[in-house]
Amino acid sequence: MSDTRSDGELLRAIAADADRRAFEELYRRYAPWLRARLRGRCADLGVVDDVVQETFLAVWRGTARYREDGDAAGWLWRIGSRRLVDALRGDGARGRLRQALARLRHRDEVSAEERVLAGVEHGDLAGALVRLSPELRAVLQATVIDGLTTREAAVLLGIPPGTVKTRAMRARKQLREALA
Repeated sequence: MSDTRSDGELLRAIAADADRRAFEELYRRYAPWLRARLRGRCADLGVVDDVVQETFLAVWRGTARYREDGDAAGWLWRIGSRRLVDALRGDGARGRLRQALARLRHRDEVSAEERVLAGVEHGDLAGALVRLSPELRAVLQATVIDGLTTREAAVLLGIPPGTVKTRAMRARKQLREALA
């Protein structure tokens, strides 16, 4: 078999015959390109590598269907970009962060935040928290309650680290004013 098969020939061989060589050739041809494009949209190399892998698994398993008249690169990009959005907004990044936090946190141990919140009458603090915008509450949840770093919270929430810092500062200021 020649290494100069067209993209369409490779995809037909993968779909019809589960041709491993065709799959490997397609992967060598497009994985570096897809990885580079996805890195332009996501700084987390682990997420990018997972998305590239998931994209090509969809091709191998046949869960993504190629239309014979389409551009293979564009088709792979659509699969990869959708998987990236799913990873960043859905359970992908959040799930990994939750699992990492669950491994680090001792279930029997009460966090400092939980001790403070348990000692506060619910009226004032609860009301002040409810009056915060959802964006500010989400940042407080991630950084204070869940104990994430600014960078981890940024990945979880899909916003830049600077935005996390700004929102956390605004939330704390609003809470201080509401509780004063």
